[in-house]
Amino acid sequence: MSKGNARSLLALTGFGLATAGAAWYGARYSRKESRATWHCRLDKPSPTPPKKVCPVVWTALYAMMAWSGWRIWSAVPSRERTHALRLWISQLATNAKWSGLFLGEQSPTLALADAIALEGMIFSYIKAARKVDRAAAGAFIPYAAWVAYAALLNSEIGRLNQREA
Repeated sequence: MSKGNARSLLALTGFGLATAGAAWYGARYSRKESRATWHCRLDKPSPTPPKKVCPVVWTALYAMMAWSGWRIWSAVPSRERTHALRLWISQLATNAKWSGLFLGEQSPTLALADAIALEGMIFSYIKAARKVDRAAAGAFIPYAAWVAYAALLNSEIGRLNQREA
């Protein structure tokens, strides 16, 4: 393996670990005891996915996020690349906060604000990444769709459970 390939593989691993870290941070609030109490009591809208869907979807989304960040990192250094990487880091941090706000703080309102901010960051990242690598930008489209869907569910859960908020 060449020095460049090893460095690239190490970078891909780093992006994977960063996304895994965000997933781990969120999972801390999704443990059985959190779900068994407050979350299970909430009224949820009919399009809420079954419990088994979210881990599968998020695993795929986190993989695409890591791959996208790695593709941007692998591009020729430029102002656009640096901007896209900063947005990638910002969206990941914002993503990680949602579970803590929704499940940990039990605040659908704060979580919705976070989801709206996250959606804005995702679209900003897509726009910035497109200037660097169109495939990397495209990898975020399913993520944008899922976060939009999640924000709608979050909003409806907040509305249906105003007494719990």
